[in-house]
Amino acid sequence: MAASLQRIGIVICRTFPVILQRNIQAQRIRDWKITAPVLRLNFRALSSSSSSSSADDTDSAEVLSRYSDRPWEYLESEEYIERYGSKPVWSNYRRNHKGGVPPQKTRKTCIRGDKICGNPCPICRDPNIIVHYKNVNLLQQFVSPQTGIVYDPSLTGVCIKQQKLLNKAIETARDCGLLSAQLPHVDYSKEDYSNTHGAVAPTPAPFSLSSGELWYQWYGSIKPDERELARVKRIYKDYLKPDV
Repeated sequence: MAASLQRIGIVICRTFPVILQRNIQAQRIRDWKITAPVLRLNFRALSSSSSSSSADDTDSAEVLSRYSDRPWEYLESEEYIERYGSKPVWSNYRRNHKGGVPPQKTRKTCIRGDKICGNPCPICRDPNIIVHYKNVNLLQQFVSPQTGIVYDPSLTGVCIKQQKLLNKAIETARDCGLLSAQLPHVDYSKEDYSNTHGAVAPTPAPFSLSSGELWYQWYGSIKPDERELARVKRIYKDYLKPDV
């Protein structure tokens, strides 16, 4: 009897790990059946979002590449008219600042490496706006039509970095004749460029000199100081010829 009970115990100990392993495998299969549809849906959503984001990135890259070569075409596009209309790009811009009084100077730059500030300037906020000397329609928005003076960045809200690029582009456009330059009016007077008035007279001919005669008559009446002459002779005595 004791031997039979011992044999039964040995068989149970050998079969119990096998039964436990089978139960664990069955539980894993049931869990996989439940979670598999959810994983498929998540994978489809991720794949669709990644494809849409990649498509958006390619579209934005195409837009940027299309306007980077010819930036003046953006100001004539429907996208620009829908966003800004007939107003300048800086007309509806308001900078965030503390207190009720705005700062007198704008920020140095809106983009530092990969970081963009919270409220970038009118040029930095729109990647399609590119400062170029041939982009005349954009440059005219920053120049006063009455005086021809470039607007101060405190009025337009443009950062200092973009303002320097604007000043350089406006100067180049004026040199190339693309922008009109305001020049002061000067009355032309022929008397200022003629040689007939009293301040202008013909140069007299030089007079002839005889041998030993000085060009300036007063130069012969000057007598040097004896002390100064003796001092100079002592300094340069090695270079002076001996008196014969």
